[in-house]
Amino acid sequence: MKKLFLISSLIIIISCKKENDKTLENDVTQEVSNSKINKDSLQLKNDLHSVDGIKKEYNLVNSKLTAKKLDSVSFDYECEERSGNVVYYSEKGILKVVKHFNADSHFSSTENYFVNDGKPYFVFKDDTVWSFDGGTPEKPETKDDITEQRFYIVEGKPIQCLEKKYTLKSSSKNNPKSENVHNKEMKNCSIDELQKTFNLLMKNKEKKGKMNCL
Repeated sequence: MKKLFLISSLIIIISCKKENDKTLENDVTQEVSNSKINKDSLQLKNDLHSVDGIKKEYNLVNSKLTAKKLDSVSFDYECEERSGNVVYYSEKGILKVVKHFNADSHFSSTENYFVNDGKPYFVFKDDTVWSFDGGTPEKPETKDDITEQRFYIVEGKPIQCLEKKYTLKSSSKNNPKSENVHNKEMKNCSIDELQKTFNLLMKNKEKKGKMNCL
């Protein structure tokens, strides 16, 4: 019964995530919409020592990612009651993006690491906590509390950390859109935990199929 509830909960999480996956594609892109896109996107023509340069490079690589022009390998894992998926995106053998998704019955998280020379220069983290929010047993209503975080990294240290929070309700027809929610500077601008996770993902990048905990 517990497994059945977990499966149904994950289905709800994944359906909610589909609406929010567009965030990664349009939010930073919107910030640099007036920038010219260099055709040699994966030649790393942009300076990664500034927020503007990181945004431009992100935009170039992400255009390849969303157009499905990058090669990918992936594996799944199960760790206690949490399920996860890791995808490594590259071109000509050069790693460009690592995507890490994990979820349990009421929580899901997606971390997107944009990589140069084996190290992240930009991380987009999208967490969702869902809960029941009224309705009836036959037709329950839910809400998703979403936290998005963006980390701009130079030489292994964050130079800017942004965060936005908003709530989506299944009963509402006028839910906020991510691009309309303002970013705020994070008080604790740290990437220590993200770096630990990234190191684990890199350690397991040759894994295939399905495994246990990272």
